[in-house]
Amino acid sequence: MVREFEVYTPDMGLVNISSQISEAVKSIGIQEGICLIFVPHTTAGLTINEGVDPSVAADILAGLDELVPRLPYSHAEGNSPAHIKASLIGASVTVPVTDGELYLGPWQGIFLCEFDGPRLRSVRVNCVGA
Repeated sequence: MVREFEVYTPDMGLVNISSQISEAVKSIGIQEGICLIFVPHTTAGLTINEGVDPSVAADILAGLDELVPRLPYSHAEGNSPAHIKASLIGASVTVPVTDGELYLGPWQGIFLCEFDGPRLRSVRVNCVGA
């Protein structure tokens, strides 16, 4: 069972998409199972992290900037750091579904990580269960 939605990212950063994913899970209608969330992009990723304090997202971005410095990369489009960051973060996350809801910790949120914005990004939600 699949749902897909789009997210416009006005700039580089982390966008909390937990509510859109929760809506997709509810529309699919499973009560118990797993949900795979995937972004089909090479300069964006997904992560689960602190969803309450926005300074955590800023710290993640700052840390990634330190890990992936601006260098004279070969890629002609000039967005090699975005590709590297997306590879480090990954293109998917998996979350259990319990009682029809995403099973996340009280502080957790699901974030679309935009490393090459602004962009219109697709998010695919695949759920398996009963």
